[in-house]
Amino acid sequence: MGRVGHGLLLLGGVLVFIQFIRPASNISVKDYPADIIRIYPMEGKIQGILRTSCYDCHSNNTNYPWYAQVQPSGWWLASHIKKGKEELNFNEFGNYSFRRQQSKLKAISNSIKDGTMPISSYTLIHKNARLSKAEQDLILNWIEETKDSLSKN
Repeated sequence: MGRVGHGLLLLGGVLVFIQFIRPASNISVKDYPADIIRIYPMEGKIQGILRTSCYDCHSNNTNYPWYAQVQPSGWWLASHIKKGKEELNFNEFGNYSFRRQQSKLKAISNSIKDGTMPISSYTLIHKNARLSKAEQDLILNWIEETKDSLSKN
């Protein structure tokens, strides 16, 4: 066996070995009383859109695709989810200060308007997470109404 054969064998061994090194899963069955869906009134359709397009990376419970079980893609996903939850966690939204809630609602609105959320690497594979113009408008209108009602309180 030549150098190429040894290199391929070593690479194959490494790929098999890394399958045993798995990141922690972001799966929870806990009830979250501070979840944005529980603290702010919204239509069921908006709840569904948030769950489909946002919650996998921005909540404490991810519905993992099959490729999350294959390393290193599982590590990459875990990193994205960790960063997403650090930026915004819908399950913890009610625990944020009033000012932070206002800021996050504005950031969500801006991200939808400029097309940066949901991220393209997610919607490439999860086509049902793409937001139609009507879905964008529905969420943006809800955000404006919610921000307005918060300003009055």
